[in-house]
Amino acid sequence: MSELKYKRVLLKVSGEALAGEAGRGLNFDVIDSVCDVIARCCKEGVQVGIVVGGGNIWRGLKDGKGMRERTRADHMGMLATAINCLALADVLEQKGVDVRVQTAIEMRSIAEPYIRSRAIRHLEKGRVVIFGCGTGNPYFSTDTAAVLRAAEIDADIILLAKNVDGVYSADPKQDPNAVKYDVISYDDVLAQHLGVMDTTATSLSMDNNIPVILFALKDPENILRVVRGEKIGTVVQN
Repeated sequence: MSELKYKRVLLKVSGEALAGEAGRGLNFDVIDSVCDVIARCCKEGVQVGIVVGGGNIWRGLKDGKGMRERTRADHMGMLATAINCLALADVLEQKGVDVRVQTAIEMRSIAEPYIRSRAIRHLEKGRVVIFGCGTGNPYFSTDTAAVLRAAEIDADIILLAKNVDGVYSADPKQDPNAVKYDVISYDDVLAQHLGVMDTTATSLSMDNNIPVILFALKDPENILRVVRGEKIGTVVQN
């Protein structure tokens, strides 16, 4: 068994990443491969909390072009994250992983309400805790929810699993000269307006001194490599 660099992690998975190449809906081949690696992390002793986005189902006002009310559109997005949470929980349980889903909006018939002390107790018992419905408030992204939950559960690191393999000086799809950073500070991310997380999430992570590693979920093995301390993606830190 390899030595672990991080004991308790908060894994943020974008909804789009769970959709695979289609970009929308749920790709259970992708979910299965991600859950395989999460299960292996648990067997090695990593305590895993997960925040899932909902962009594969609903992107707020970006999808609700006929909607006027941002709050309602964001609430729909929170429900989308709950669907993704239940899908992840089901696949993890099939692999023998003990899972609890906690939601910031109460829906007691399908999930526990989010309670910090209970979440930490689950983690200490080796259970994966999946946090749904973002922060429970409109106008805040699931990236902000990930940082908030990471701070609350005293996570060692935030693992930001997206469709890009690191932080670049510009959009690598638009600019062939874009440079990938191995390490970058929060101050530089904010000053250069780099799309790691939204500014609220970035500031919250900086204020609480929680490092973030952004890497591509295309190869789920990256999750295990990161917790073992391998240099993957980009580290964002103070």
